[in-house]
Amino acid sequence: MERTKIQVLYDASNAVFSQKELPSFKQIQWLKSILDVLEAVDVGIDEFSLHRPSIKGRICGQAVSEITYIHIHECDSFSIGVFCFPAGVTFPLHDHPGMTVLSKILYGSLYIKAYDWVKVDKSSCRINGLAGAVVDGMFNAPCEPSILFPRSGGNIHSLTALTPCAILDVLSPPYSEEMGRPSTYFSDFPIPSLPGYAILEEKDMPQDLVVAGAPYLGPPVDEATMLA
Repeated sequence: MERTKIQVLYDASNAVFSQKELPSFKQIQWLKSILDVLEAVDVGIDEFSLHRPSIKGRICGQAVSEITYIHIHECDSFSIGVFCFPAGVTFPLHDHPGMTVLSKILYGSLYIKAYDWVKVDKSSCRINGLAGAVVDGMFNAPCEPSILFPRSGGNIHSLTALTPCAILDVLSPPYSEEMGRPSTYFSDFPIPSLPGYAILEEKDMPQDLVVAGAPYLGPPVDEATMLA
């Protein structure tokens, strides 16, 4: 029986991120190529539907009215999920501490601003420092998946939905307060005399940031399978 695309992604993520060794560049590129072929329908989203609920038993992409997270899988090694955005909302500047993150825009248009640390000051209770811009622009589906690493690729970023859109994320390891991997939010202050650089200052999670949950309606993922 042929595996679904999301099953192939799960099996490959499990093989790469559950091993004792750090993933190789070749393995990360392999995962990126698997992520690249996934579409909204492969994770149970009807990107064109305006109806609620979808007559096809899928999440209706155009009917999402707030930032919504669809949980597909999470274990100690990695997580897989989808963020759906209505047009006009912004997910504020935040980091992915110690993580490798692969992301695929399934549909829609996004404005992304991303930084990497140049110098970090953790002497106080909060994190501040100099950061360099890595990404500052608009991205339209279809486009190739992005990869960010703990110290490169745009680990600290914000996302603004220009149209209804969705992003499939694979995070390794996942966020964990207990393991010292909380999500931290930042304000950025561009430096006029240093174009492309800004001072980032940690701030509390914005009170108006609300992320709703939605059920995963895509093909089931068999977590007992192993990659052959």
